Amino acid sequence: MNRFTHPTGSRGFMPLLSVCMCALLSGCAATANDSQPQAVEPPAAWRNAQAGANGAAAVDAHWWRSFGSGELDALIEEAQSRNQDLATALARVDAARAQARIAGAALAPDLSGRLDAAREARMGGRADVDGNTSFIGFAASYELDLWGRRGALHQEALKGLRASEFDRDAVRLGVAAEVASSWLQLRGLREREAIARDNLANAQRVLQLVEARSRAGAVTPLDLAQQRGLVAARQRELAALQRQANDAETALALLLGAPALPPALRAERQEGVRGVQGATRLASLKMPSIDAGIPALALTRRPDIARAEARLAAADANLQAARAALLPGVRLGATIGLQGQAPGRLIDNPLYSLAAGVVAPIFDGGRLRGERDLSEARRSELVAGYRAAILGALADAETALNAVAGTDAQAFAQAKELLQARRAAELSESRYRAGAETLLVLLDAQRTLYAAQDLAVQLQQQRLQARVALYRALGGGWRGDAAAPLAQGGA
Repeated sequence: MNRFTHPTGSRGFMPLLSVCMCALLSGCAATANDSQPQAVEPPAAWRNAQAGANGAAAVDAHWWRSFGSGELDALIEEAQSRNQDLATALARVDAARAQARIAGAALAPDLSGRLDAAREARMGGRADVDGNTSFIGFAASYELDLWGRRGALHQEALKGLRASEFDRDAVRLGVAAEVASSWLQLRGLREREAIARDNLANAQRVLQLVEARSRAGAVTPLDLAQQRGLVAARQRELAALQRQANDAETALALLLGAPALPPALRAERQEGVRGVQGATRLASLKMPSIDAGIPALALTRRPDIARAEARLAAADANLQAARAALLPGVRLGATIGLQGQAPGRLIDNPLYSLAAGVVAPIFDGGRLRGERDLSEARRSELVAGYRAAILGALADAETALNAVAGTDAQAFAQAKELLQARRAAELSESRYRAGAETLLVLLDAQRTLYAAQDLAVQLQQQRLQARVALYRALGGGWRGDAAAPLAQGGA
């Protein structure tokens, strides 16, 4: 670096700066622009768009309210304020915002104050020569961003901030969907518990009838053993459902960021879903009809797609900065102050200094080129990840639409199955009481009825959960202020 100090003027500074600039401009080339990768072309329409028929409602930001449950609304609100995954995502946004401020500060000059005091003593031939010096002033330095390296680093930090904000939105959407799905699962398990208790009570009632007839010699020991086995099977099934419900409670409490469920839900666990007045039943929930829209529009409503696009933009900026680091740089410096041999005489000696220097990498063992290659590889990785996110979003929506249509068709057919199973059970029991039917027929009818009742609850739960998955696949009504990724001809 060339440095000079002059007490009165700036002679020689501008010629030196001109030489530096000419050397840079004559010896360096601008960084190259990358061609954009080919865009992913979404299909014109969904293969199974029954959920997007005429009359369906559009997806909004509070999509869970379409199920018509105040309890679900309260649980999701609690989860969004206490969930630890969401708290972590919010902290990452704060960290990214601070990083953006740090990167932006590098674009401004550095200004610092100086206050120095020194004492010198030299041993002469016969006497000591002592001296005190003091200095007070300011120093400024600035690196010219000729190739846009610092600007690119600032853009990388800003895009990283956007990506963290989109990640927060994706986590928020995921938490809401997981709470809704877990709550539906818990509701379904509790209803299945109630059905299992009813069937256990019915099996025990029939066992009493069989035992009475056995004491009268009207049935064989085989009939008695079969009915007792059926009672034991109902007890086993009830115990299994209780274990699953306990696990579902734990999972839901974890999503809520709490060690246990709210008191109202715990009270239902103690008294049974049918023992608490006003307990939510799956059949009482609304079955939303959802407008899936067109695939290209759905992709712009997903925060994970916007997050992948922002990360790719950050990688582009990082690559630009890595390439610019290979080129020479110019740094300017200036100092202004007062200096003297005593504090009272500082004003007698004003001074300033100006400096300009060219710094160019000559040999660094390949570090800078390695960083450039790393940035290029990272960008290629994110391009592939961006395309995978788009394809995954399309697959998620298609799968959810297929689940909505499939579970609806199953539930329609199963309703007829349940009706006939209930009628067959009633007829077989009345005929058995009259002695016109065997116990084997009655046992088979009981098993069929219980299986149909249990399956009806499961299908209702699956229908509702399929709609939760569809809401999530369509972005849950999310609207980002970023432009649509496909509309820009991006990755």
